[in-house]
Amino acid sequence: MKGLFVTFEGGDGAGKSSILKMVGEHLTAEGFSVLETREPGGIEIAESIRHVILDTAHTSMDGRTEALLYAAARRQHLVEKVIPALNQGKIVLCDRFIDSSLAYQGYARGLGMDEVYKVNQFAIENRMPDVTLFFDIQPSRGLERIASNDEREKNRLDLEKIDFHEKVYEAYLQLLQQYPERMKTINADQNIERVKEQALLTLDPFLSARNENTHY
Repeated sequence: MKGLFVTFEGGDGAGKSSILKMVGEHLTAEGFSVLETREPGGIEIAESIRHVILDTAHTSMDGRTEALLYAAARRQHLVEKVIPALNQGKIVLCDRFIDSSLAYQGYARGLGMDEVYKVNQFAIENRMPDVTLFFDIQPSRGLERIASNDEREKNRLDLEKIDFHEKVYEAYLQLLQQYPERMKTINADQNIERVKEQALLTLDPFLSARNENTHY
């Protein structure tokens, strides 16, 4: 059975992590075999790298160091967790993937999206998502959500100023134009149930195509 690799992308405070859990619960109830995971993290090695990257004490971290650490975590997570699950025919729901590196390090950090893409190509060996859901919300609204959510993990990227988050948003808009067949926009600035419904409707044709292409 063919697996399906779905990634969830968006700026900080877009709510993608919450929606991922809701989508995962829905698909599981529908009888699908689902794996929920995240980047950076998902496995022991990558979670250790996540701690280094997002530690609020590491404000002196160089942009290239940051990009390389993300790529290293991505590689280990991919080969240890994602690819085996896909080979088992599972639907993998991943909170962030390569598009985050292109937006955050490539564009917002000014390293160059092409340069960061090349680094990540070494890490992922052309293993791109089947579909990417981009949760669209203005950066200022996303940051308002973060400020009002005491339970959310606060990390080093949350310390960035608004112009950094605006650049991240600009980068995602560019990626949407570059990969229209893979990347689909979800309006994240609405009731969470409606966001979930839109995400499921967007995924439906990809799930149908997966089932049609499955051979036993």
